[in-house]
Amino acid sequence: MRWPAKLALIVLALILAIGGGLWLARGQVALALMDRVMARNMAADPLADLPDGLHVALCGAGSPMPDVHRSGPCTAVIAGQRMFIVDVGSGSSRNLTLMQLPPAQIEAILLTHFHSDHMDGLGELLMQRWASSSATSPTPVYGPPGVDTVLAGFAQAYSLDRDYRIAHHGADVTPPAGYGGTARPFTIPEGQVSLVILDDPDLKITAFRVDHDPVEPSVGYRFDYKGRSAVLSGDTTPSPVVEDQSKGVDLLVHEALSIDLVMRQRAAAEAAGRPNFAQIFTDITDYHTTPEQAAQLAERAGVKFLLLNHIVPPLPIRALEGPFLGDARSQFSGPLKVGRDGDMISLPAGTDEVRQVRRMSAQR
Repeated sequence: MRWPAKLALIVLALILAIGGGLWLARGQVALALMDRVMARNMAADPLADLPDGLHVALCGAGSPMPDVHRSGPCTAVIAGQRMFIVDVGSGSSRNLTLMQLPPAQIEAILLTHFHSDHMDGLGELLMQRWASSSATSPTPVYGPPGVDTVLAGFAQAYSLDRDYRIAHHGADVTPPAGYGGTARPFTIPEGQVSLVILDDPDLKITAFRVDHDPVEPSVGYRFDYKGRSAVLSGDTTPSPVVEDQSKGVDLLVHEALSIDLVMRQRAAAEAAGRPNFAQIFTDITDYHTTPEQAAQLAERAGVKFLLLNHIVPPLPIRALEGPFLGDARSQFSGPLKVGRDGDMISLPAGTDEVRQVRRMSAQR
C-alpha cells in the first residue's frame, strides 16, 4: 500500500477513535455542561444583565388554540429591576424559567380579564413564586372586579397541594403566610376610561377600558418608566381608548386575529361535520382586532414599534406569518413583529433605542 493511502487510513482510524471516545463519554460531557448551566442559573441575577429601562417580554404569545411556538397569553414587563406579569396563560411559569425571568422575582400579577386562557396558569405561577422565593406574603394580583373570586377559586383548588408543600419542605422554605395571592381589585369610575393603579417616582401603571364585549370588565395596561412607555392592549376590538393611550408610545403590544385564516378553520370544521367548532370560529371574529386594524391604529397613534400577540389562529410555520399579516406592513411605517414566545423588546432609559432580543434558553 502506498504511503498516501496508509496516511489516509491512519487519519481515518484516529477520527474514528476520537469520535468513538467522545460518543462513549457523551454522558459525562452532558453532565459537565448541566453543572455549568445550573451553577450559572443559581448564582446569577438574570435581571441584572438588563440595562436600566423598560423591557417587555412575551412569556406567552398565543391563544386558547394550541401552537408549538406560542403558549397561552402572558407578558412580562420589567421596569428597572421590578418585574410584573400581565395575564398568566398555560405554560407561563415554564416559559418564564426558560427565559431566565424567575417567578421568585415577580412583584405583582395583573389580569386584563377573566377568560380562561388568560388565567389558567395562575395557580402554577403563584405556587412557583411562593416556593422558589420562600415568600412571606402572598403575591399581589391586580384586576378589575371579579379578581377576588378568581383568586378564591385557585386558593381552594390548590389548598391540598399547599398543605403537602408545607409538610414536606417545612415552614422556613414554604412559609404558610406567603401562599397564594392577594386580590387588588380596581374599578375605573363611571364616565372615565382609565385609572392609575400604581404611581411611584419612576414607574406609573395605568389600567384602561377596552371593548371585548360580552366580556366585561376588560382592560389593557400602560407602563411608563423613566421616559419610556409601553401599552398592552389586552383582548379588544379596535378601540379609540387603546389608540389614545398609545399616542407616541415606544411599544404597543396588540392582540391580532386573522379573519381570513379563521374562516379557513371554519370551512374545515364545516367540511368535517363539526358545527360547534364552525360556530366558535364564526363568533371569535367579532371581538378581536385584525393585524391590519392594529397596524392602522399604531400608525395613527405614532407608535414606534408594534408587537402582535394573542395570535389567532396558530401559525405552526413562519411562512404563514405573511398571510396572517395581510396588508398590515403597508399600514404601519414602523417596525412590526409577529410575536413568538421568548421575544423581548428592550427600551433603555435615557435613549430612543428599541432593541429586539430572543430570550428563550431553549429555542423553539
